Amino acid sequence: MAEMHEATDMVEEMQDLGEQSDEVSVRDMVEALGHRGFGPLIFVPALVVVSPLGGIPGLPSLMALVIVLIAAQILVGRDHFWLPDWIGCRAVSDDKVDKATRKIHAAAEWLDRHVGERLPRFTGKVAQMVGALAVIVLCIMVPPLEFLPFAAVIPMLAIAIIGLAVTVRDGVLMLVGLTAAVAALIGGLYMLISM
Repeated sequence: MAEMHEATDMVEEMQDLGEQSDEVSVRDMVEALGHRGFGPLIFVPALVVVSPLGGIPGLPSLMALVIVLIAAQILVGRDHFWLPDWIGCRAVSDDKVDKATRKIHAAAEWLDRHVGERLPRFTGKVAQMVGALAVIVLCIMVPPLEFLPFAAVIPMLAIAIIGLAVTVRDGVLMLVGLTAAVAALIGGLYMLISM
């Protein structure tokens, strides 16, 4: 299997955005990653929430909304991504982006060494639609989970796995992501009921 650098490349693209401007908007992120397809547009926002940026109040819910819009467009079969202006203009400072990308860079390198094109039939159109539906369900849980510190990481980690699986066409990773989605749904519901 040829060595791939998808996760590292995406993190480095986010680092480059932070170096080019004082702020990085959702639209900047989408424009930087959009040429790679829908997978990175699910993976990177979820990864943002898993990073230290996930502690910024309201950011997990905003990223969940962005992901829902992307996943919904996968379900209806769109080829190009559409983003409303009121979401696209939301931004975080360059220093926060730099701090977050530095912390997740090692994880991205590890992912690149361990994922790749395996069982590609599990990342085909039908599998992507199943993944998109799972992602939407998990995103619905994020706003109430924000009341518990860093609890939004649980569903976002499963979403990140699904997004990466679509990006690198790794069917094994997609199966892991869907299993993680079920576990995150059960764990998230338990946490919400226990609040």
